Parts: sequence; C-alpha cells; structure tokens
Amino acid sequence: MTKLLSDQDIIDNLTTAIIVMDNTLRVNKINSAAEVLFGMSQRQVYLITIHTLLLRESPLIASLERVKETGQDLIEREIKLYLPSQGEIVVDCSIKAVNTALSEPYIILELAQLDFQQRMSRDESLNTQQQVLRGLAHEIKNPLGGLRGAAQLLERQLDSDELKEYTAIIISEADRLQNLMTKMLGSHHKPEYSNINIHQVLQRVRQLISSEVDSRLTIIGDYDPSIPDLYLDFDQLVQVFLNIVLNAVQALHGAGRIILRTRIQRNITIEQKSYRLGVCIEIEDNGPGIPENLQESLFFPLVTDRAEGTGLGLYLVQNLIHRNKGMISCASLGGRTIFSVVFPLDQASE
Repeated sequence: MTKLLSDQDIIDNLTTAIIVMDNTLRVNKINSAAEVLFGMSQRQVYLITIHTLLLRESPLIASLERVKETGQDLIEREIKLYLPSQGEIVVDCSIKAVNTALSEPYIILELAQLDFQQRMSRDESLNTQQQVLRGLAHEIKNPLGGLRGAAQLLERQLDSDELKEYTAIIISEADRLQNLMTKMLGSHHKPEYSNINIHQVLQRVRQLISSEVDSRLTIIGDYDPSIPDLYLDFDQLVQVFLNIVLNAVQALHGAGRIILRTRIQRNITIEQKSYRLGVCIEIEDNGPGIPENLQESLFFPLVTDRAEGTGLGLYLVQNLIHRNKGMISCASLGGRTIFSVVFPLDQASE
C-alpha cells in the first residue's frame, strides 16, 4: 500500500515560505522554503519572535499585530522586507489566525517572494544603461581632447592675462569632463584574483576611514571567523567597501555608528545561477536613511541626492562587484541603512 505524504512532507514541498507562530508571535514551525528564505533552520528559529527575523520597522510586523488583535485574516501585496540573509526582497503575504478548541491560538504567515523577476528586470535595464553610457563616454572623450588642445594653442597666442583666464577655464572644465568620462567607462583592468581573507579587506577599510574621522564615529567589526578565503581581487574589494563606508560617513556627518558584518549565507542566486553557499558582507549605519524615491534607482549612473555628487560612486561599486562575480543590494528605513554584498563560496548548482 502506498504511504501517504505527511502534513510536514506537504508543506516542505511548497515553494512559498510558511511560518507558524503562537499568539505572542514566537515561531513554532517553518517549512523548507522558509529555512531557505531566512537562512536559518527550524531548530535555530524555534521560539524566537518574528521581530528577530525582521526589522522592527517592517510593515509586516504591524500587519501581524493587527491579525493578532482582531483575529481577522489579512492579505498584503508587494511588501518590502529586509532579511539579513537575503538583503531587500519583495513578497506577497497571507496572514491567518487559527483558533481551535484543542490548542492555543496561533498565526500562520505565508510569504511568496516576488523580487527575483523585478531584480532581473532592473539589472537588464541597468546593463542597457551601462552600454549606452560607455558608448556616449567614448564619443565625448575624443572631442574633449581636441577642445583642450585648441584652448592650449590659443592660450600661447594671447598676451592678455585677462583673456588667458578664459582659456584656463576651458582647459580646467575639459579636464573635469575627461575625468568624469573616465569614471563612467570604469576600470579597464581585469580583476587580479587571489585567495583573500575578507576580514583583512574590511580591516584595511577601517584603518583608512579611522584616520579621517574622530571619536564621534564608531566603526564596529562583527565578523564570522569561520568564513574561508575568497577568490577575489583584493584591491578592487578595498575600493568597493571604502566607497560604501565613505557614503555612510557622509550620511552620518561624521557622528554615529557603522557596523561591518560578515556571515555565511545559504542558497543564493547571482545572475540566474544558484549557489549552495555564499558570504554576505553588510555595511550598516544608523544615519537618516536613503530617500525612498532614490532607493529603486540607487545603483543607476548619475543618480545622487548630494549637490556635489556625480552619481557614479555606487554605479562603479556595482561594476566592480559584478566583475568579482557578486551582487549588491540595499535596504533603508529611518535610522538604519544596510548595504549587503554577496559572493559565492562554491561552484554554481546545475
């Protein structure tokens, strides 16, 4: 006689994440999809509150509290969540209150992740913009060189210091635009891969930043010492995290807290390839956060909220991360901004 599937077998084969909580929002049970989503096992999450798995400011927390108080089921669409194991994701969720005569009341939360296709669409749009901008930068660089040369020749023919001030402006602006075009084109050097300790990279960044700030800014290292070496470009990784941390310092105006955190992450997807293990490096600050209207386009070129900014910093950071086979994401709510950079630890799963 064929053995019937158990209830646990059924929920473990669902593609949506199922979290069962008691009436105090402590986790009792999760299925396999939830273990992958949160990067934690059933044993690790047992009896911890859902607040531990989500940011307290998450709109999902308020929805769970509402269902807990009213006992009425709730469906929410396109909710943004920040998960330490995944970065920012977008989910549809269903919350159901269950009351039976045989047990205490409990709440079932079902999460269906939506952001994979959205992220792929964003990456495709970004790649298209990158190609257009690289072509545009090439077209602009050549005439800029001619413009600068002509201004230099004209300057040699002028006797008036007053008129030479104008040619000096032309030369200076041509140089500024040349530098901008060079940044838009990005580095032409291929990554020089070697086995590196990611914590040495972060410590180098801490040393560079610490020399420029005072005691009002605290930089904390929260490292997982079990993380093995990664096959990456050391100098490019220093540049990546230096840029991100400098952005955090500017957002904090030199006063606040920055946390550099490393963790092992399971079951990651980078550029449509699945990996069993990865390393997640988080840069967290307690600044005012990133304006909501910029969050969707944060890694696009020429996007900035600073008057003096070029909008190329994070665009170039993402380029360097992609060259090292990684991905970057960001989540920002008032008082907490986290940039997450993930690199694979193993070969892609087929």
